Amino acid sequence: MATVREIFNFLDQKAPFRYQLDFDNAGFLVGRGARQVQRALVALDITPAVIDEAIALDCQLIVAHHPVIWDKLGQVTDETTTGQKVLTLVENGIAAICTHTNLDAVEEGVNTQLAQRIGLKETVPLETDGIDEVGRPYGIGRVGEVSAPIPLKDFAQQVKTVLDLEGIRVMDAGVPIHRVAVGGGACGSMLPQVKAMGCDTFLTSELKHDVYLEAQALGINLLDAGHYSTETVVCPALAAWLREAFPEVSVEITRRQREVFTYQ
Repeated sequence: MATVREIFNFLDQKAPFRYQLDFDNAGFLVGRGARQVQRALVALDITPAVIDEAIALDCQLIVAHHPVIWDKLGQVTDETTTGQKVLTLVENGIAAICTHTNLDAVEEGVNTQLAQRIGLKETVPLETDGIDEVGRPYGIGRVGEVSAPIPLKDFAQQVKTVLDLEGIRVMDAGVPIHRVAVGGGACGSMLPQVKAMGCDTFLTSELKHDVYLEAQALGINLLDAGHYSTETVVCPALAAWLREAFPEVSVEITRRQREVFTYQ
């Protein structure tokens, strides 16, 4: 039977934790490394609902994208939301491994999954931070091309369909879609890199007003598809990695997490 530490070591090979950005807190965050894992749950966030689901499924481990602990913990009590989650995990013997910006950066990670999901070809990193062990560049975001130029309206509808979106925010710069950059999560600050890579379109989330104005001036289409929807695409890939590496472990993808807002 695999242990939490063995699963962490495997994920460290697939998406090395040393690749995480300075602000991040990815890693083995809660639990005992020697704990044997029969069942694991994969999720984007470790929310109270996801923890309840893990308890109901008798899981010993949650593998998530976003860290369950972001900042330094001066105390672990039930008086904070983070403390409540950590206490519930510990009290139920559930470990937490969170693979965040390192998973954003690696080949086959968040941004590769997002680019493939929307049909981009010949993808390369939007920003190169280094070279991995097999000589491939890694970094946040991906750039690729659509199979044939397409109007923004049609491309937005395609994105809505494949990402199962209720709605999407669009800024039309008046150019057809050909070369597209994607940044899962909040990557609006990467607009200069999008321009430098010769992209006409940028798909990301949580865009600020000034980013829309700058993109309009630069002639770059913007699509804001939401943080959750641009990153949850990695959960099936994470689950597949774990199932292949640890066939004795039952791996489930959460059914209790979805976009937290709706369109009225």
